Amino acid sequence: QVQLVESGGDLVQPGGSLRLSCAASGFTFSGYAMSWYRQAPGKERELVATITSTGGSTNYADSVKGRFTISRDSAKNMVYLQMNSLKPEDTAVYYCTARRSSLTVPTYWGQGTQVTVSS
Repeated sequence: QVQLVESGGDLVQPGGSLRLSCAASGFTFSGYAMSWYRQAPGKERELVATITSTGGSTNYADSVKGRFTISRDSAKNMVYLQMNSLKPEDTAVYYCTARRSSLTVPTYWGQGTQVTVSS
């Protein structure tokens, strides 16, 4: 049974930091690129960050470049999103996804974790 379980979402003040975690199971983790998406109320879903199956390359949305860092631990089947200098516009539900390297869209999705940036 495939599972992507996100954790770490919280209420944080502007300028603060959060670290999201995603625990993956039920598939061959090393064969999948991993990404974080987010969706705010009334807005389209946005691809935030991607890390390749080997962890050798990462990509970020312009809106988070320089503030967010995606990483993976293949020994633990974990993916992380370190978020610094958070802004109110970062408020959203954040989703962890797994994409088979040969495909262009995610294969699996997590249930999401809420991040709220507010004073």
